[in-house]
This record gives sequence, structure tokens and C-alpha cells, in this order.
Amino acid sequence: MDRDFLIDLFADFGPVTIRKMFSGFGISADGINFALALRAGLYFRADEQSIPRFEAEGSQPFSYQTRTKTVTVNSYWQLPARLFDDSEELADWARAALAAAQRAALRKRPKARKAKKTTKKTAKGPVAEKPVKKAAAKNKPAKKAKKRVPRKRPSS
Repeated sequence: MDRDFLIDLFADFGPVTIRKMFSGFGISADGINFALALRAGLYFRADEQSIPRFEAEGSQPFSYQTRTKTVTVNSYWQLPARLFDDSEELADWARAALAAAQRAALRKRPKARKAKKTTKKTAKGPVAEKPVKKAAAKNKPAKKAKKRVPRKRPSS
């Protein structure tokens, strides 16, 4: 499959971005990758909601062979061959694949981490302490506090 063929194939779906990926192309919309075009065929993103649709068509998940085993990627399923001749139905499947990719992106978002801060109270209120570097603390001896000697004011 070449780039021009893929652009024509997704014409009813809408604008897509096609980038070189692996031995073929990654196809995305709105910045989300939802399909792979590889030598072996066209694979759409799938999840627990859309996999039954692929299974009903007799499709298989994407898989590849390594030296020692076959790796199956259940998140991408081969598009049924009959859809290459029906651009409107292919667009429906592409929308479902984009929705599956969006759901997957929502699940992958990392939770915001809360920064750990220690505070010590001062006369003005709580102040965050700066963390002490362990290497610096181990290698340098602690400094002794200087005694403050009050200045004598000149008498007039």
C-alpha cells in the first residue's frame, strides 16, 4: 500500500496524517494513531468494545514472528478485505477505530503526582524546606554556627 492509495481509501472518513512506521505507515487523525498499514494489510485499533465486530468478520489481530516466538498485538485487528470496496462502511470502521484509540489514550494518561514538601514553622508562617543533597551532606562536615557579637555603638 502506498501513501496515495491510503489517502484515497480514507477520503470518506476525513483528513488523515500518514507517517512512515515500521515496514509501512501509521495513520492518525486529530493526533491519535488509529490504524497501521503494513505489508500484511491494514490494521485498525480495537478494544473490548470493537473486537467482537472484527471477530464476526473473521479478522485476526496483528501478529509478527520473532526468532523464538509469534507475538500477537490484540490492540490492532486486520480490516476485512470487503471494506476496501466500500468506502462509506470503511469510514464507519475508521471512526470506531479512532474512538477505541481515544479511549486507550484516556486510560494511559498518567495521574498527576503530588510533590512532597516538608515544612517548618517560622515566625512568619510555614516555609518549605529545600531538600538536602545526600552526597553533599556526607562529604562535608557540618558548619558550626557563629556567635553573634553585638556591635558597640560609638558614644557621642
